[in-house]
Amino acid sequence: MAEPGLFTLGVEEEFQIIDPKTRELKSHIQQIIEDGKVVLAEHVKAEMHQSVVEVGTDICGNIKDAQQQVAKLRNDLAKLAKKNELEIAASGTHPFSHWKDQKITEHPHYKEIISDYQQVARANLIFGLHVHVGVDDRETALHIMNAARYFLPHIFALSTNSPFWVGRNTGFKSYRSKIFDRFPRTGIPDYFGSIAEYDNFINLLVKTKCINDAKKIWWDVRAHPYFNTLEFRICDIPMRIEETICLAAIMQAVVAKLHKLIKQNLGFRLYRRALIAENKWRAARYGISGKLIDFGKKEEVDFKLLVNELLEFVDDVIDGLGSREEVHYVKKILEIGTGADRQLAVFEQSGDTKAVVDYIIEETNKGLG
Repeated sequence: MAEPGLFTLGVEEEFQIIDPKTRELKSHIQQIIEDGKVVLAEHVKAEMHQSVVEVGTDICGNIKDAQQQVAKLRNDLAKLAKKNELEIAASGTHPFSHWKDQKITEHPHYKEIISDYQQVARANLIFGLHVHVGVDDRETALHIMNAARYFLPHIFALSTNSPFWVGRNTGFKSYRSKIFDRFPRTGIPDYFGSIAEYDNFINLLVKTKCINDAKKIWWDVRAHPYFNTLEFRICDIPMRIEETICLAAIMQAVVAKLHKLIKQNLGFRLYRRALIAENKWRAARYGISGKLIDFGKKEEVDFKLLVNELLEFVDDVIDGLGSREEVHYVKKILEIGTGADRQLAVFEQSGDTKAVVDYIIEETNKGLG
C-alpha cells in the first residue's frame, strides 16, 4: 500500500459466501481466491472462516474514486462466486448458519488467534466494513481520533445490518457488534493525551505479552499502526454499495472537519469512553429508530435530529471533498431503513430466514453489471 495522502480513502468489505440452493454459508474461499488471482489480485483475501471473503480498494483520492473501486470489486467478486455456483451476501451476520459448521482457514495467524481466544474466536462469524481516511501525521490523527469517538454511534447506527443470529431474531439491529464485544481490545477507545502516551500504551501491551503486534488492537476507530490513516472499524457491512459509500463519505467528512478545527486552534469537546459506549449500546439495540444521548444538553434526542446536526457539522467541508451527494444519501437510509430494518421487514412478511438471505443477495447485487 502506497503512503496515503490527506483525506484519501481505503474501503474494505467483508462478504458472506452463500450456497444459493440451501442459502447457507459455504466454506469455499480457497477456490474464489485461486480464481481471483488474475481478476482481483491483491484486492481479495481470506479471513479466519472459509465462508468469509474480504475485498479492499487501492488508496482512493476522493469519494467518486472509492465508489468506482468498491463497485468494481463487488462486481468482480460476485461474478467469481457465480462462476463457482455461489453468491455473495452483505450482512453483518448470516440469518441462520451456525459458526460451528464453518471451516477455519489454514494459516499460522488464524491458528494463533484460535489458540489464544478459543471459542470466542471460533464463534466470531461476523462481517464488517472498515474505512481508512488519510491523515498527514500521527499526532494530528490521534487528536482527531479522540474527537471522532463521539460520532461513532451515529455512524454505526446507520450501518446496522445484523438482526439475526443462528436463526433467531436477536432484538438487536446489530448483533454483530455484540459478538465482537467478546474479544479483548475492542469497542470505543480511551482518550489519549498525546501520540507518545498512545505509543507507550502499545509498547506496554507488547512488553507484557498481551499482544505481539499493534494490529491486535481492534478498537472501533484506531490510528493505524503502519499507515498514516484513521481506520473506522465499527460498522456492519451494509447491503447496498450506496450505503457503504455514504458511510465512507461521512467518516471522511468528520475527519476533514475535525482536522480543520485543529488547524484553526479550535477544539471539539471530548467525552468519556463510558458515555460514548452508552450511545453505542443504543445504536446496536435500536439502530436509527431509537434515541441517543446529547451529552451537551444532557438529554435523550431522537436519532434523526442528531443526524441533521451531523450533516450541519460537516456541511462546510463536503463540497471541498466533492462528497455532498454521497453524504446526503443518509436521508435515503432514514427513508428506507437500515439493512437491519429491511431484513426484519422481509422476515415479518415471510416468516422465513431463507427469504431474508435471498433479499440480502438481491440487495448486495443491486446495480452490478
